[in-house]
Amino acid sequence: MSDDTDDTTDFDGIDEPAPVGVKLGSTRTVLDLPDGRGGRERQMTLTCLATYEDAITGEERVLYGHDAATEYPDTVRFMLRSGLPEDDASVADAKRFFEALVSAHNVPEESVVVYAVPTIDNETGVNNLKTVIEESTVGKAETRSFPESLCGAIPAYGDGLEAVDEVFVSINMGSTTLEACAYRRGEQLSPFSTGSVTGNEVDRWIVSAVEEETQGRVHIDRTTAREYKEDHADVYGFEPFTDVVQQPGGGSHEFTVDRGVRDPVDRYIDDAVNVVANEFLPELANDHMKPYQLALGRPIAVTGGMACIPGLTDEFENRLSEELDRDVDVVSPEDPATAAAEGAARIAERLV
Repeated sequence: MSDDTDDTTDFDGIDEPAPVGVKLGSTRTVLDLPDGRGGRERQMTLTCLATYEDAITGEERVLYGHDAATEYPDTVRFMLRSGLPEDDASVADAKRFFEALVSAHNVPEESVVVYAVPTIDNETGVNNLKTVIEESTVGKAETRSFPESLCGAIPAYGDGLEAVDEVFVSINMGSTTLEACAYRRGEQLSPFSTGSVTGNEVDRWIVSAVEEETQGRVHIDRTTAREYKEDHADVYGFEPFTDVVQQPGGGSHEFTVDRGVRDPVDRYIDDAVNVVANEFLPELANDHMKPYQLALGRPIAVTGGMACIPGLTDEFENRLSEELDRDVDVVSPEDPATAAAEGAARIAERLV
């Protein structure tokens, strides 16, 4: 799996449409593509772009991903901060971003594109996402969408599409929402989502917790908080770390972060357990008792960026079992952050 590399795939000589999986996320976007050698590869990049003027021709150029965020931090645009393109400006940005991405990786027009859609009660945003993908230059053979929590669960249950023929519960721990849904042979049952328990909320909590831990001497931005979370968070093996900030009057200040990361992650697990055990599962049991009983007899699939934190899914399993007063098994794919694109690609392969 690559992150903002220049790796491209040569699709020449491939007679059938290329199966492509897409997860267009609020923070990162993932493409799952054939690698041209009979295998698959996943390309990940930040979901952002910046525009600049070509110094020679004067034409407007588009820079996307990590390069855009690094070189133009003051003007870079993350067009899916809420998880979906909300207005005409964000739709236009998302289209330019997606076209630049698929062009950089030589995704052919004659491809079958399956993309993951979040379970959000936002018809306008979902339709905008559909516009971005389905009006692009790729996916001319076929373009389909499937729920993100279904796509993400597919790699958690095996190497094929076994999940589509089962009854199970999937929980997507993403940046902008926590989604939970039961599936019965691919059919959604009691889809649930909340914006109160998210990776973005954890970033905000880290900002506040670091300021409190340093007695107000250090104030970090949310980008730094996200980097602390992704680089250092570990439920069972966390080790305090140090960082340095420049003082407004000159000089630098070195500080140690300990509870500034541990407490927000611990709070997130408690909140996730609470909404799943006391909001989603009771609603599922009330609406679909038999599928509820069947689903809890199988492992619960947990995916999304927060599931990448070492030990988080194990502790979620422990606390959920305690809250429900019954043993609950939790499984995660090898890479929860890219699982939705991988699952979408497997569906695309079936369609091909």
